[in-house]
Amino acid sequence: MQSFTNASAGAIVLSLADRIIENRAYLSEIDGKIGDGDHGVNMAKGFGMAADRLKGRETSLSEALDTLGTVLMTEIGGSMGPLYGVMFTEFAEKLDGVTAIDAATYSRMLHAGLEGIQAIGSAKVGDKTLLDTFVPAVDTFDAAVSEGKSFGEALDALVPAAEAGRDSTRDLVAKIGRASRLGERSLGVLDAGATSCAIILKELSLGARARLV
Repeated sequence: MQSFTNASAGAIVLSLADRIIENRAYLSEIDGKIGDGDHGVNMAKGFGMAADRLKGRETSLSEALDTLGTVLMTEIGGSMGPLYGVMFTEFAEKLDGVTAIDAATYSRMLHAGLEGIQAIGSAKVGDKTLLDTFVPAVDTFDAAVSEGKSFGEALDALVPAAEAGRDSTRDLVAKIGRASRLGERSLGVLDAGATSCAIILKELSLGARARLV
């Protein structure tokens, strides 16, 4: 059964921070079309601060995720800081004390993060939010595992599902947040949260995939 070691996987979060920082301008550009225009800036600030605290140390994935979640929850403004902060903190909690992360553990981690977000927000799939990325990604991962596919194959299936979910937001009318005030004018634009969520889920999955034994 495929798994990867929690203890040495904290570097995944550093790679994740690199991807968010690389996409800072892009995420803010998307957000500027129907939102405040600060999504990329805030995300890059938070992920960068967490990376600075992790660099030069060998940390477990659970510890690195907890550091990231705490920074986003306590030190970053905007609507996404608390949402992603809760998500990463829930991820960390599910991995705490786990030696080898297998597909079942990874699924529990994903579900805990998803439930954390849903507990503090009222959004649902179809409202043009990060849930339009997150929910189909988790469902696809679980379906692949239940079909008998390997952990690696399930991770491979998750990434395009997340990206398809992201792309679906282009055809949705925003129901939550500032963008909801635009009504039909929010059509034709990707949701910034759904876009950053796709980046996050892809980088986590690539990092896990590369470490499978």
